[in-house]
Amino acid sequence: MRFSTDTIKDHLIIKLEGELDHHTSEELRKKIDQLYFSNNLLNMVLDLRGLNFMDSSGIGLIMGRYKNCKERKGNLSIISTNPHIERILKMSGLLKIVNLYSSIDEIIKG
Repeated sequence: MRFSTDTIKDHLIIKLEGELDHHTSEELRKKIDQLYFSNNLLNMVLDLRGLNFMDSSGIGLIMGRYKNCKERKGNLSIISTNPHIERILKMSGLLKIVNLYSSIDEIIKG
């Protein structure tokens, strides 16, 4: 699992690459939360376009970050163009509470 971060306005952008599974999710969760809270940000964007695999640990990671954003009255957004990842998100019910986009521009400008 590789990830990079950026901050645009009040959004923490996290770009994920590789596999998001039980081997990688806990360490990633700690790093994301530390960046989000220490920079006092409101919104978060998970860019999943670079993922080639995600299991239920990834769903748990997303749900926890959603909860953190909602507690601050912010939003969590997801970017994905991978049909396999989008299917997992839809089956989990996440797309009922989190908006899915195909690019960062849609989120920041929208």
